[in-house]
Amino acid sequence: MLITTTENITGKQLSQLGLVQGNVVQTKSIGKDFKALGRTIVGGEIKDYTDLLREARGVATERMVEEAQGLGADAIVGVRYATSGIMESASEVMAYGTAVKFV
Repeated sequence: MLITTTENITGKQLSQLGLVQGNVVQTKSIGKDFKALGRTIVGGEIKDYTDLLREARGVATERMVEEAQGLGADAIVGVRYATSGIMESASEVMAYGTAVKFV
């Protein structure tokens, strides 16, 4: 499955199949939250949260691709990601784009 943030694919004519999306809500353990709190005092990257969001983007992307495959898509164009806080220490990541078929 070709996935791109652009609206077009060079050399291909596209037929739109519709919006596809995938999302996940993930959280880290309370122990990791305490560790992160300490990092906010001294500054720097909170690696546990970086890893959490990287993993969540992967899951959201996989779910979006599964939805596109169900429509018979060859590619997903215009892909975007959105992240939001759901509750303390839980974040939602959503991946969305337009499923297309090559003409």
